[in-house]
Amino acid sequence: MGPLKVFVIAGEPSGDALGGALMAGLKQEAQEVSFDGIGGPLMQAQGLTSRFDMSELSVMGIAEVLPKYRHLKRRIAETARAIIDLKPDVLITIDSPDFSLRVAKLVKAGSDIRTVHYVAPTVWAWRPGRARKMAAMIDHVLALFPFEPPYMEAEGMACDFVGHPAATVPRASVAERAAFRARHGLRDADPLLLVLPGSRRGEIKRMAPTFGAALGRLAQKRPNMKMVLPAAGAVAPLVREAVAKWPVSPLVLDPTGQDPGAAASEKRIAFGAADVALATSGTVSLELAAAGTPMVSAYDLHWLSRAIISRMVTTDTGSLINHVSETRVVPEVVGKDFTVDNVVRAMEGLLADPSAQQDAMELTMDLLGRGGADPGLRAARAVLTRMG
Repeated sequence: MGPLKVFVIAGEPSGDALGGALMAGLKQEAQEVSFDGIGGPLMQAQGLTSRFDMSELSVMGIAEVLPKYRHLKRRIAETARAIIDLKPDVLITIDSPDFSLRVAKLVKAGSDIRTVHYVAPTVWAWRPGRARKMAAMIDHVLALFPFEPPYMEAEGMACDFVGHPAATVPRASVAERAAFRARHGLRDADPLLLVLPGSRRGEIKRMAPTFGAALGRLAQKRPNMKMVLPAAGAVAPLVREAVAKWPVSPLVLDPTGQDPGAAASEKRIAFGAADVALATSGTVSLELAAAGTPMVSAYDLHWLSRAIISRMVTTDTGSLINHVSETRVVPEVVGKDFTVDNVVRAMEGLLADPSAQQDAMELTMDLLGRGGADPGLRAARAVLTRMG
């Protein structure tokens, strides 16, 4: 038997991180393995030559996808054709369902190539029918959350919980946190507030004005309050532009031009050094839980996406901490409730009692696999085991 041929697709930075770890795991577990597909710098570091720039696939929300639909459709068709021609042993698609699942559907229609999808759709939160649709083109799902396999198995797909990468992130030490504060002139910060307005362009444009106004109001009562804003590299210029209009000036951590490892370490330490966080809802809440930093979670969508999606939601919480821990301790300011007044009120409550979230954050990390094998390795073993 020749080398295992894997075609792997990721469409945004979180998927690139999962893909890089999975590829490293496959290289460790398989005798010989070759990769083809689409991915970012972390997957490329594991030996992938990406067929085109992954950033073409980073679109979110219904209104945001529409203008790029024709181009995406063309990319979907050419990617599926390439996979069918290449005949890999397995196609692994990572998140980005608007692209990934359409590719998998065409591949299934034109071949018997095994399909694996990494990151189960959030059917426990909204649009439960997605699992049934996915079963038509996906054989095996790799799940980040322990409560997800039954939803996938009920529709006939194999599913393995492989752990969440956030649970593997080491917590910043007391010395690292103190050095970070000293390095950035934040020793006397009281409180030190972490600001996370999102990692996608649309999110930042929607969230930043309200965040800035709310932080300005909070700072009026707290002369020693200081803020740190770790920006994702792809949107750092947009973040700087948004922050320039704020009544307060957070320290922006910009990874542009830095060694990726050093930038990731600085971000991890910033998460640990902060007292509290104001965060756009998403997987960043798990990074905060890993750091032990309590948060207010906020989110808003384009009005059209909000109108459509609000009719499909099946859960009363969008916070992953609340969901995994089966509590409701993380305050959420979402949709039409996402106003300056409500953000200020939620942050005041958090600052009054920041320890209220501690137990739920610890439980979440334990349930997501803290202390277990690396998720990339678990994912690789699950892929290989199910292939027989």
